[in-house]
Amino acid sequence: MKKFILKLSALASVLLFSNSLHALDVGDPVPAFNALDDHGKAWKSTHFLGKKMLLVYFYPAAMTGGCTKQACAFRDDKAIWDKMDVEVVGVSGDQPEGLALFKKAEGLNFTLLADPDGKVAKTFGVPAGKGGSIERTVKGKKVTLKRGVTTKRWTFLLSKEGKILYKNDKVQAAQDSATVQGFLKTKKK
Repeated sequence: MKKFILKLSALASVLLFSNSLHALDVGDPVPAFNALDDHGKAWKSTHFLGKKMLLVYFYPAAMTGGCTKQACAFRDDKAIWDKMDVEVVGVSGDQPEGLALFKKAEGLNFTLLADPDGKVAKTFGVPAGKGGSIERTVKGKKVTLKRGVTTKRWTFLLSKEGKILYKNDKVQAAQDSATVQGFLKTKKK
């Protein structure tokens, strides 16, 4: 019985991470997607169609080492992204409350989306596994951030028409912002 449970658990893990078999790729149109933002308000991808390019980056968990470096790089490059007419959006399995804490603690100046059930990750084909929680101290107060799923670190750049221009499924967290900028600069030449 114990072996059966272990095999069943392994199968469940494979199924959770199998989303990448149906991952969107460069040139593919991205279906419309919705989520709650870091304020707990409804956010819709269709709001940006025809207006701005959309950079959607998935990260495992708010307020962790690599994820913080990645977010802070996008924060620091906000003026560059604005000049390039790109809206940056970070997506994780964290709850909106945890995202609000992350945004405040790091002074983030772009939208974070809550994807605790992994629906947005599934739309893009980003692998997602079980969630979890972490404890952090914010302004002297101990808080617990909970996430429903933990996604892989992938980045996509969508055209104003909603098609994928760029995809990276081997993201280096601290260099992500600069890497996508480099792609855009070479594309414009």
